[in-house]
Amino acid sequence: MPYIIAISNEKGGVAKTTTTFSLGAALAEAGKAVLLVDLDPQGNLSLANSIEPGESKLNSGEILLDQANAEASIRNTSTPGMDIIPSNPRLAEAEQFLPMRTNYAHILKNAFLAKELSYDYIILDCPPSMGTIAVNALTASDLLIIPTQAEYFSAYALRDMMMLIRRVRKDSNPGLAYRILITLLDLRNRAHRAIREQLQQTFGVGLFETVIEIDTRLRESPIIGVPITKYRPNSRGSQQYRVLAQELMDYVQQQKDSQSTR
Repeated sequence: MPYIIAISNEKGGVAKTTTTFSLGAALAEAGKAVLLVDLDPQGNLSLANSIEPGESKLNSGEILLDQANAEASIRNTSTPGMDIIPSNPRLAEAEQFLPMRTNYAHILKNAFLAKELSYDYIILDCPPSMGTIAVNALTASDLLIIPTQAEYFSAYALRDMMMLIRRVRKDSNPGLAYRILITLLDLRNRAHRAIREQLQQTFGVGLFETVIEIDTRLRESPIIGVPITKYRPNSRGSQQYRVLAQELMDYVQQQKDSQSTR
């Protein structure tokens, strides 16, 4: 079974799509089969992979709104080992129509379970909101990664994310785990260092050891349509996402080992 990861935060501008794109490429570089799923109506992850949102007849919008076949919606990317289910602007309708359906929170999970997909990791890029799309993604996931800046408003928004996690655990996915990823970190900035320390004290093991520092090449990478690991393989951002990928793989292996000994 693929290990499913949602990347979500209600706050925009915290490098959700950059993390999905870069982490997926780093995992693929490490020999893992990766499927990205663009769940944002804006379709930035699709654009980063040179796919115009709405261009594909089958896409994440059709899966959520019309129960389209997930496997048939998959597109190749230019990165070996990494595929994508692209976005569609129709996803914006999900917030209005999905809550009318019975067990709407399980639509995405059921789509993945309908036929076992031959991937090691499925990574879901969520919109900057806590609506029905995010609930579907978290219900389908083993792990939620919450990218956050070491800034006051970004850290403050984590309170709402913790409330959403508790709600999803109660209603639809009791096994959901989470890890917070600090992004866009400027180690020269005293406030960044102080908030990072506060996050470490507050969340402990709920925080990835790896941090992603500010790197202009990370901003350029999705625009150019090439993952950072290929665009600037020796850059700081590239190295940090590789370290993050290894930390994630180690975590997943620990979880599997723990389950097998129960």
